[in-house]
Amino acid sequence: MAEHVETDTPDEPSKICTLAESLWFPLFFTFGFLLCYLLAFHSPTPHHIKVAVADPAAATRIESALGKASPGAFDIQAVATADDARQAVLDRDATAAYSADPRHPALFVAKADGYMLESVLNQAFAPIAAQTGHALTVTDLAPTEAGDTMGTGMFYLVLIWNIPSYIVVMMLLRAVTLSRRAKVATLVGFGALLSLIGYAGGVLMDVIPNDPRAIGVAFLLTQAVSLTSFGLVPLAKQWFPGVAMGLFVLLSMPSSGGAIPIQMVPGFFRALHPVFPMGNLIEALRGLFYFHGVGMLRPILVLCAWILLGVTLIAGYSLVLRRRARAVEEPPVEDPSIEMPRPTAVPAHGRHFGELVPALSGVVRTGDGAPVPGAAVTVMDGRGQQLVRTTADDAGEYAVAGLPEQFADLVVSAPGFEAAASRVLLREGRTAHRDFTLRARRPLVSAAR
Repeated sequence: MAEHVETDTPDEPSKICTLAESLWFPLFFTFGFLLCYLLAFHSPTPHHIKVAVADPAAATRIESALGKASPGAFDIQAVATADDARQAVLDRDATAAYSADPRHPALFVAKADGYMLESVLNQAFAPIAAQTGHALTVTDLAPTEAGDTMGTGMFYLVLIWNIPSYIVVMMLLRAVTLSRRAKVATLVGFGALLSLIGYAGGVLMDVIPNDPRAIGVAFLLTQAVSLTSFGLVPLAKQWFPGVAMGLFVLLSMPSSGGAIPIQMVPGFFRALHPVFPMGNLIEALRGLFYFHGVGMLRPILVLCAWILLGVTLIAGYSLVLRRRARAVEEPPVEDPSIEMPRPTAVPAHGRHFGELVPALSGVVRTGDGAPVPGAAVTVMDGRGQQLVRTTADDAGEYAVAGLPEQFADLVVSAPGFEAAASRVLLREGRTAHRDFTLRARRPLVSAAR
């Protein structure tokens, strides 16, 4: 007979709880897009655009005029000559430069910083130049590639490296036959593949210049997003999708300065720009492609800091698992409620797969102790829904991984034997063990006439 266990049934969740668990994520996205996208992009307004102006006297006059027309929109920096003003743009010390020569008023811009900025600057300085009686000359010091006419192509290219780096973590959480070490290796390899695919596509479509150094910089973003996301799983638990998507999509994209220049989004997103990975990659690539490497160091260091954070979180949780395992004298086991796995039949000796240990295992025997190979083991949840089905091996052993923390009902059957059933409580970080002893089925006896 099967081993006797307690049969108290857990309380069935209410419909309200079930709906809340099902709808929180789409509702989170609804309000996330409302507050992070519509709020950030619905009315772009210039804020503190740095403009270097040749001639200190002219700089004072222009600062006063622009301050009255557009308060807070421009920060005027006085420099000695037009060459100094122009160089300030190339050194990324200013977004634009203006030469106040009455005979040749000139505006220097960098389309690589965003096409919308060029339009705003032209509208602001054209009236100033008109006061001299001459038309404004606009010179683009950092034109984008032919395939990036609007200056937003890099933003969409970076999405190729940013969003899949998060999605791959979601998919790997269900790969219960992979150890954490194997998952991390997969994240690294997938990031390298993403970097190559995105770079090749960007070059073929003339969105970015052909500079292979960009592959390494893009790889830093893939690892910053994927490793940090993977490291956040044990902390965020069932809220992980919202936490990761909030960080690397809802907050990262508006603060990146790719679709809308960072000088034209609300202050909250401007404050995030120097910190979040996506914006730092865009700044690093702009420096690499259009400004001869100027301004690359700080963004690269920020990306490396994100990678270090992810590695620290992953290593820290592995250490916690090992200490917990030593305390109970069992091998380390992934927490099913954290990893959000899919129930999966695995070989009975799960230690052959690195750190993976079955969440449930056991042996099916006959009354005299002989194994019952091929015995069918069905695992169901408390409502009778099948979670997974497996069969015992030649030694009568079975194992299942990826089961959530709950009561589970087991039904074991085999030809020629009476079926047996049992209930087991699956707990976080533990391997439940349940053996079955099957009795031979009694032959049918026909009724005497």
